[in-house]
Amino acid sequence: MGNSNSCCSYSSSPPPRKAKEVPVFEEHLPEGELSTNNLQHISEREGDDGEHDPSVDPSAGTIFLERSKRLENGMTRKKSQHTIAPAGGAVLKKSSSCSTIYLDDSTVSQPNLKNTVKCVSLAIYYHIKSRTNERRIDIFDEKLHPLTRDLVPDDYDQHNPEHRQIYKFVRTLFNAAQLTAECAIITLIYLERLLTYAELDIGPCNWKRIVLGAILLASKVWDDQAVWNVDYCHILKDITVEDMNELERQFLELLQFNINVPSSVYAKYYFDLRTLAEANDLSFPTEPLSKERAQKLEAMSRVMQDKATAEALKNGMKKWSSIDNIPQANVRRSVAILS
Repeated sequence: MGNSNSCCSYSSSPPPRKAKEVPVFEEHLPEGELSTNNLQHISEREGDDGEHDPSVDPSAGTIFLERSKRLENGMTRKKSQHTIAPAGGAVLKKSSSCSTIYLDDSTVSQPNLKNTVKCVSLAIYYHIKSRTNERRIDIFDEKLHPLTRDLVPDDYDQHNPEHRQIYKFVRTLFNAAQLTAECAIITLIYLERLLTYAELDIGPCNWKRIVLGAILLASKVWDDQAVWNVDYCHILKDITVEDMNELERQFLELLQFNINVPSSVYAKYYFDLRTLAEANDLSFPTEPLSKERAQKLEAMSRVMQDKATAEALKNGMKKWSSIDNIPQANVRRSVAILS
């Protein structure tokens, strides 16, 4: 013990030691599994069926927009509010000119709350109306887990809700809980992620509980001061805290605990909601571009232009070089968004 010399002798020179081989477990794992030595980040996961998940992949089209285009007859909405009625009775359209530029007050960083909730409700409406199957999960079934003490009718799963009914339900929760417009967009992302991961269909029998679960989760993830489950019980009155806890737990499990929302995905859903609003004449309120706001936008653009110029000069570009000669990777876009 403790002797550095071995007491064993060899009749010949000892065989050279082989380098220790590290087994490659990836080659022997079942298909679809990953080694614990090379775990994917949760934001890099893709669907097992090979299709891109729009709630994770910014290049994949949103489900609600595709389904809205699939329907032949869209909803008949009020005409755009971008018009004013003069004293003569003729309708004039607000148009931007050299002297006056009209902008709405909704941007990707600060969406308009009322109109965003309307658009999200419309997206949910198209999800329900264009469904092709009736795949259900018990926790979302309103017959098994009613939200009120009122008797649920036998044909509760036969009649599609109207957009106004969906909007009233969502607006009530958002107003009572004082949630933000950004939370509404996250709600829609979680809803589509649930439909994709759980292979579930949203319909008349489960849309309220699915929306409630998505709002509950989005408010906790997005808002700094999250609404507690017991607070929603005060809003809906007849639902119990135990039911809310179970709804949240199963919603998270069905999402595979993937609550990450990349900024690019958030922006995609925002602009697709604007596209949906335009197609259904849901207007965003406009106002003339004020001098103060124009100065702020100009200052932001000038700062980003100076940064782009400094970066181009650092990379060897001449100050008088054309912008066409600057590589696209070096072009910086302004952080200001004109809606």
